[in-house]
Amino acid sequence: MNAPHLNRALVLEGVVRTPDGAGGFTVVWAAVGKLWAEILPGSGSDTLGEERMLSAVPYRVTVRGAPTGSASRPKAGQRFREGERLFLIQAVTERDPSGRYLTCFVREEGPK
Repeated sequence: MNAPHLNRALVLEGVVRTPDGAGGFTVVWAAVGKLWAEILPGSGSDTLGEERMLSAVPYRVTVRGAPTGSASRPKAGQRFREGERLFLIQAVTERDPSGRYLTCFVREEGPK
């Protein structure tokens, strides 16, 4: 296995829920840390939207491994930010048996 080329700085963001004063809450994304990553595109797919076909391209983001429970270990439901680009993390797995690297399966979201 070749070592990944970690050449892109990504900000790992997590959801913070704050009470809205009316019994609900608002969702705010907060930076958890900065990780160096390799981003590789996956195979594209089309899904049926309400009125038209929507195209989606998944990506595989590789970062250095971190112990389970560590704040710097990405997990599903978090996202990566690269400038205005947002990548929602869908799943995370070890890339190699020793856990030196993690592969995050992500989908790019539009800027919000």
